[in-house]
Amino acid sequence: MKDFTSGAVVYRTEYPVAVIELNRPRALNALNKEVFEILGEIIDEISCDDNIKVVILTGNGEKAFAAGADVEELKSLNTMEARNFALAANRTQEKLSGLSKATIAALNGFTLGGGCELAMCCDIRIASEKAKFGQPEINLGIIPGGGGTQRLSRLVGVAKTKELIFTGRIIPAQEALQIGLVNMVVRPEDLMDKAKKLALEIAGKSGCAITLAKRSIDEGSEMNLDGALHYEIECFAQCFSTEDHKEGIEAFLQKRIPVFHHL
Repeated sequence: MKDFTSGAVVYRTEYPVAVIELNRPRALNALNKEVFEILGEIIDEISCDDNIKVVILTGNGEKAFAAGADVEELKSLNTMEARNFALAANRTQEKLSGLSKATIAALNGFTLGGGCELAMCCDIRIASEKAKFGQPEINLGIIPGGGGTQRLSRLVGVAKTKELIFTGRIIPAQEALQIGLVNMVVRPEDLMDKAKKLALEIAGKSGCAITLAKRSIDEGSEMNLDGALHYEIECFAQCFSTEDHKEGIEAFLQKRIPVFHHL
């Protein structure tokens, strides 16, 4: 197993939770090719570790989760190089969004551009009161290239997405909560405690059911309603092939707390 205890992205296990931390605080955790490569490797490790049930993604320092892509790296790119950079980022983002485990983004400061796009790959977003959000790429004469035009519109609607992307406006955490970009806003000092408490709550549920619920929600959102409803039925039915469903029903009938083994 590779050592991820230092470098541009660090990773630690607090079973049944894993914590990934973007670790370039002097650069406001700006995202570059190295960050995406390491993050992709870490996600591969996590996907193979059955002891991990929930993943928390955050940034080192109080100022930023990630203030966007590293402009120093972007400034010299030509069209082909820009495409390759976006494709490499996309590969890692797809690994994160497609992870069968639940993911929580703990957003501790600037969450801009690529940082906002990365946060949107997580299932749940918790923001510090000091966090700020936006897709300000328009100010650089470019557009979002890491899912901003697509994931943001699916979360907050097309009209609000156009407003934010066309203006490059940066919004505070409370506004992000109001438009549905984040799930909750907490005091900065409570951010990681809240994220870990939520992670442990989710980790106590059936991992099989979490995976199937996530799959049904994510895949179904891309289908028409009739197709999505039938896909949900298939996922629902698959639950009945697991040991967890037996434990859950027996615990309910016996009026006790279920002990799931994620089987």
